[in-house]
Amino acid sequence: MSLRSQIQQEMATSKCSSYEKYEIRKRNPNPKSSVLLVIDMQNHFSSIAKPILDNTLATVQLCRRASIPVFFTRHCHKSPADYGMLGEWWNGDLVYDGTADAELLPEIKGLVAGADEVIEKNTYSAFGNTRLQERLVGMGVEEVIVCGVMTNLCCETTARDAFVRGFRVFFSTDATATSDLELHEATLKNLAYGFAYLFDCERLEAGLFGP
Repeated sequence: MSLRSQIQQEMATSKCSSYEKYEIRKRNPNPKSSVLLVIDMQNHFSSIAKPILDNTLATVQLCRRASIPVFFTRHCHKSPADYGMLGEWWNGDLVYDGTADAELLPEIKGLVAGADEVIEKNTYSAFGNTRLQERLVGMGVEEVIVCGVMTNLCCETTARDAFVRGFRVFFSTDATATSDLELHEATLKNLAYGFAYLFDCERLEAGLFGP
């Protein structure tokens, strides 16, 4: 069994913690200047993604209802030239373009309104080699809302990267997931301390539409 498979199996019994546990600062996203990034909800990560699928779908629906643009990232590798350090780190156990593993989960794929909403990436950050920043700046986006998988890898790296690029960051606690609860909570604690405002679906709905 690969390391990635072992990690995914462990997540099946993990539970996401509430934003209240680590929240330091409170703020609601501004629908007029926000975008939602749904990170890597793909078949390759299905055992991690499916436990948070309902909350992810709810997050997308809330943002769409508030007229917040939504982008879906799809992690995939096309050749060894784009493996970078991931090839070494994961011993070649990568997500290869053109395979079923690289496709978005059917429930997520059904939410994609057009090809321009899908951002293909080949590293942890959604901003790496994707021109995502240029697109967001061109749209007048100032705030980034993050959900998806894995909490401590692509979601956290994207959140941190967004922060240092000048975007205000909001990070889901119940629509993100990873290999075990300790890693998930470590990310929440770190991000709340220095990078992001935390929220869950209930808090997001109240923040966007009132209690």
